[in-house]
Amino acid sequence: MKVFITGASGYIGGSVAKGLLDAGHTVFGLVRNPDKVEALRDIGIEPILGTLEDTDTLTKYAKLSDAVIHTADSDHLLAVETFIAALRGSGKPFLHTSGSSVVGDDARGETASEQIFDEETPFVPMDIRENRVAINNLVRKAGIEDWVRSIVIVPSMIYGDALALPVESDQLPQIIRKSRELQAGVHVGKGVNRWSNVHIKDLVQLYVLALEKAPSASYFFAENGEESYGDIAKSVSEALGFGGKTISWPADEAIAELGDWARFAIASNSRVRATHARNLLAWAPKEESLLSWIKKNLQ
Repeated sequence: MKVFITGASGYIGGSVAKGLLDAGHTVFGLVRNPDKVEALRDIGIEPILGTLEDTDTLTKYAKLSDAVIHTADSDHLLAVETFIAALRGSGKPFLHTSGSSVVGDDARGETASEQIFDEETPFVPMDIRENRVAINNLVRKAGIEDWVRSIVIVPSMIYGDALALPVESDQLPQIIRKSRELQAGVHVGKGVNRWSNVHIKDLVQLYVLALEKAPSASYFFAENGEESYGDIAKSVSEALGFGGKTISWPADEAIAELGDWARFAIASNSRVRATHARNLLAWAPKEESLLSWIKKNLQ
């Protein structure tokens, strides 16, 4: 199968591309930085230079390919609309990447939510996640009305080394960076807020399975456990040689430094269960836990 992937030089997109190559697929990879073209080619990805604003390029490769996987920007409405228009009536798979912060709250690290979501649980998104939820719904609607085999994949906190180019994930590296800066494991507020998590290798396998057999308009959380940010901070502290010492990062200061990203990414609760992935696709995550990975890989 020929697959067009956006974000091919990124953490998720590059890793998914490598997984697809290993499974025998051909991959066209959208990349905006010309300096990364040869590195992608060396891996086996056919680089396509462009951005998500290049609607002609997106349309061309969507039509040339047997499937599209969008990982570059969950909130880029123009790209999603372009792919739906290009694939309309084709029956081709369109996998869109979201994130489990869509069910996040505004806890600011101060409370542990009792609410756990699977794919059928209704929710009201935070103000800063309303547009992302609307895009998810647009993708799923295309799977009903536009004869596109649309699929929304919703990863929780991702950890593990990238499988393609050496790039980092999102949440954990920020915690590690700030912990090194303050010489102690860092959490926002009390650090009792909880997040589900998933290893990048397990996530890649979910994409491969979804591409092969997910039904149209489907929606998959991706998780294999959960931890509080306080426990993550303690593990980071121990791994970095700070003796398990942790420190609270006031929410207002975290938001001032990192913007609203801090509210939904490291200060909220996001507790999800990948019920559909396990039951519909027989997805069986098997990689080591988040805290085990931190212990083995930080120094």
